[in-house]
Amino acid sequence: MSDTPEREDELAGTEQPFVQHLMELRDRLIRVIVAVGIVAAVLALYPGPGQLYDLLAKPLVAHLPQGSTMIATSVISPFMVPLKILLMAAFLIALPYVLYQVWAFVAPGLYSHEKKLVLPLVVSSTVLFFMGVAFCYFFVFGQVFKFIQSFAPKSITAAPDIEAYLGFVLTMFLAFGLAFEVPIAVVVLARLNVITVEKLKSMRGYFIVAAFIIAAIVTPPDVVSQLALAIPMCLLYEVGIWAAQIFIRNTQAPEDAQA
Repeated sequence: MSDTPEREDELAGTEQPFVQHLMELRDRLIRVIVAVGIVAAVLALYPGPGQLYDLLAKPLVAHLPQGSTMIATSVISPFMVPLKILLMAAFLIALPYVLYQVWAFVAPGLYSHEKKLVLPLVVSSTVLFFMGVAFCYFFVFGQVFKFIQSFAPKSITAAPDIEAYLGFVLTMFLAFGLAFEVPIAVVVLARLNVITVEKLKSMRGYFIVAAFIIAAIVTPPDVVSQLALAIPMCLLYEVGIWAAQIFIRNTQAPEDAQA
């Protein structure tokens, strides 16, 4: 019989009935919907759906030939497209609150060393996603549209469809937002012992090749956008390896740390 007393379970007495979990989940979903709705209502008043679309289309319009405008090929597109952008912007602005509700729901079921892992990952993944979207909007769009227009024949008048442009923007935002999550994926895989840090270091060459293949698939067929996606992914892979070593050292369970 061991003389060492067993470590007290931090979660002892915190169990809740399944129905109570469902009720809490319902309440938090309602809060999320209300938050997104409030932000959408504020954005509808100012600056308004039309102005939001103009802001989103600004990088493309700036590189269209003088006198060219965007067009709507569907009868309801002038109404539906700005509305979709309004809801997208409202969700992105409310995203920190949404993630807070997710965290508040799962946190009671986590040990203290698990909270040390999850909370920083939630915050950092949100920040990195916004950084990817901002990088795409402020840098990549301008370079891509400038590059594409430089190849357009003078005999062609560019008049992009607003619905097609929205689809393109959402695809690019999602691609760059997820690409900037590379450090999070690396940290999680290393922390869960799916793969070791040493193995991650030895796989640098394979990841570089994979990054350029992914960039070639998800971005337009131009060198600018492909490099703009692949190079940050490679740099963020290195950041992930560095961060993984810190997380593994500081988020161990108490018994593992003693061992």
